[in-house]
Amino acid sequence: MENYTGIKTTMPHASDAARRRALADFVRTRREKLDPAAHGFTDLRRRRTPGLRREEMAQVAGLSATWYSWIEQAREMALSASAVSRLAQALGLSPAERAYLFDLAGREDPHPPAPDAFPPHGALARLVAGMPEPAYVLDGTWTAQVWNAAAADLFRGWLDGAAERNLLRFLFLDPAAVALIPDHAERTRRVLAEFRADTSRHLAEPALAGLVAGLMADSPLFARLWHAQGVLGREGGLRTFCAADGVIRSFEQVTLAALPGGRTKLVMLAPAVADGGLEPVAAPFFGPSESA
Repeated sequence: MENYTGIKTTMPHASDAARRRALADFVRTRREKLDPAAHGFTDLRRRRTPGLRREEMAQVAGLSATWYSWIEQAREMALSASAVSRLAQALGLSPAERAYLFDLAGREDPHPPAPDAFPPHGALARLVAGMPEPAYVLDGTWTAQVWNAAAADLFRGWLDGAAERNLLRFLFLDPAAVALIPDHAERTRRVLAEFRADTSRHLAEPALAGLVAGLMADSPLFARLWHAQGVLGREGGLRTFCAADGVIRSFEQVTLAALPGGRTKLVMLAPAVADGGLEPVAAPFFGPSESA
């Protein structure tokens, strides 16, 4: 397994100079807000500017004075993810400020702040409840926390009654999922690959580690697909379900980040429209073929 480098490769090269300037300005303004006495610097005489001096900031952050000066001078340099992390801690940044610092530095945070725990904002729950079409909210383990009446009606065995709320446990362990999803084999493969991509940096967390271990023990299909190492970005698109009345109903799925800085997802299903038409797509369901 390759070592994690913390290098973010998606930053456009054309913006490097502007990014370095923004990084320099951001770090300088935060340094000037720090209290020298709170960091053990008691000689407050002859200070021409507020906050810590550059050499003091470098000392607190565990960086060389030269390197820190280069940061504020917007020089071209290669900061490691660990150095950015130390700088963020020394500056006392909030989670949002820390994320901004890493973005400006062109690095991925190896230890991002933990997402806010549920329950979600009341406004989000009310928004979902008021939607006419199926909608639900997943937490970082892909367990449903909020859903509306339309979702409970569609997702029988998952969002109705006292069912298992974790999406993966429903898909891999509940026979109701096979009846609900006509293309169950393909959908489980894709969903698990999306789950791996979404949670890869957090799989050591107890909740996720326990979920994966339990599914490995309880579902041979999950174990086989997990060992296959499939990885896919979470995509929207057409989703088909066998409704309670035996009719195949098609929806366009849209997934959005529900809460800033967290891993909570709002999933919405809009009725699909036939090519050139205005009506939702629906078709009778006659069950799987003998050769399936």
